[in-house]
Amino acid sequence: MTDQFTPSAFISGASRGLGLALACELAQQGWHLLINARGAKDLSKAATELRQWTEVTAVAGDISDPDHRQLLAEAAAKIGGLDVIINNAGILGPSPQPALLDYPLNSLTTVYQINVIAPLAILQTLYPHLRSGATIINVSSDAAVEAYPGWGGYGSSKAALEQLTAVLAAENPNIRFYWVDPGDMRTQMHQEAFPGEDISDRPLPAASVPGFMALLTTNWPNGRYVARELAPQAV
Repeated sequence: MTDQFTPSAFISGASRGLGLALACELAQQGWHLLINARGAKDLSKAATELRQWTEVTAVAGDISDPDHRQLLAEAAAKIGGLDVIINNAGILGPSPQPALLDYPLNSLTTVYQINVIAPLAILQTLYPHLRSGATIINVSSDAAVEAYPGWGGYGSSKAALEQLTAVLAAENPNIRFYWVDPGDMRTQMHQEAFPGEDISDRPLPAASVPGFMALLTTNWPNGRYVARELAPQAV
């Protein structure tokens, strides 16, 4: 009798939205999960839902906090390492989004700290716990490559994240790196970007999940992908 291999993944921002949708899909496929979110109550609720399918370690905290990242590293070691890291957590910044000439610089610093510096810090901290052939996905946005008025803070932070991921891919040929645009989604963050507007016509985050799964289950080249353009190939 041989032990069956069980893949494991870390997902940040997994208490709602895209992070929770990805966690649900991986959980239903039997992956062991290490999940994070700032809100302990919402994270605990998500973990309870996910445990109907798989083993889950939930660690609440802020990914920009070094002490919290160390707790994640300890948890990763306890579950035997990670096959996948999905840096999904991020912040929009001020709502409604201000023009760049009016953008509070202290707020912009926070946006960059969470959307750019923290994902790199997560990778630096969890790198020793990656298993052979690991995959890294950094969640991006079309605002990283399109110049939308009012999206300069968030969009430029995602552009920086994309370049950071591309360099990581060049420096670490033993790891697969993807930077992925999930597309418009009906999420709390998207509602905050358009306060007072009806966003019910946007797809739910689950619509983007098949594209992410295509990257995780087949051997795609490192690079930038739009999740919903991959979805038909994931069926």
